[in-house]
Amino acid sequence: MKVLLIQDVKKIGKKGEVLEVKEGYARNFLMPNGLAVEASGGAVKQVADNQKAQEKRQAKEKEEARQLADKLSAVKILIKHKAGGEGHLFGSVTSTEIAEALKQKGFEVDKKKIVLDGAIRLVGTHSAKLKLYHDVTAELSVEVQAL
Repeated sequence: MKVLLIQDVKKIGKKGEVLEVKEGYARNFLMPNGLAVEASGGAVKQVADNQKAQEKRQAKEKEEARQLADKLSAVKILIKHKAGGEGHLFGSVTSTEIAEALKQKGFEVDKKKIVLDGAIRLVGTHSAKLKLYHDVTAELSVEVQAL
């Protein structure tokens, strides 16, 4: 029996695949659990249309992320923080502070997308990576000055 998988099934296949399985397995396990439907022409066409729409949406999101990465790579962030002698900060600069500084510059970036190599605990210029999409990243220059 040919079935169309609605969800990923371990050791069987991934969502959207059309497979040939035994009729009992399809009728007694896959279909009642909502993992698959019978592979009719309409169901296969609907899944193909959904996949095309999803690919188009992902391509658009990736292009927007690339454009944002290009804009962000030219931006330099200035953060003023309390510091002691020899340029050591009291505490450290966090991704939340960097996200707020970006927000003031007009860029809405989630703090979870900001990746720091390590804690920023010294006055000076540091770099931070912004993971905007799966394979789209941007380098951001962060300058820390003492108050």
